Amino acid sequence: MPARSEYLDWLIDELAPLGTIRAKSMFGGWGLYCDEAFFAIVDADTLYLKADDANRAAFVAEGVAPFSYAVRGKTQTMSYYSLPDAALDDSAVLLAWAKLGFEAALRARAKSLRA
Repeated sequence: MPARSEYLDWLIDELAPLGTIRAKSMFGGWGLYCDEAFFAIVDADTLYLKADDANRAAFVAEGVAPFSYAVRGKTQTMSYYSLPDAALDDSAVLLAWAKLGFEAALRARAKSLRA
């Protein structure tokens, strides 16, 4: 289990206006849940937010990187994107981006319940 960092604790405090935030250790990093919806990954003190067809263009337009990891010599990319730099300097901007990730998580959860 990775050790909790000051950055992770800061994120949990900053994201609290979205709902009940919970961090769960996973794969050497952390998964963030808001009201039990998995909406973000924290790895190496970087926040990655869930993206889908409805919000991916906003992340791409900012030129931010998707979350990727190596497995058996190949790079795998997930549909979670890092934040623009401005989001770390302004709580309102951070919450606006986090809300995009949370909404994507809610859409994914609703879709899986319909299936």
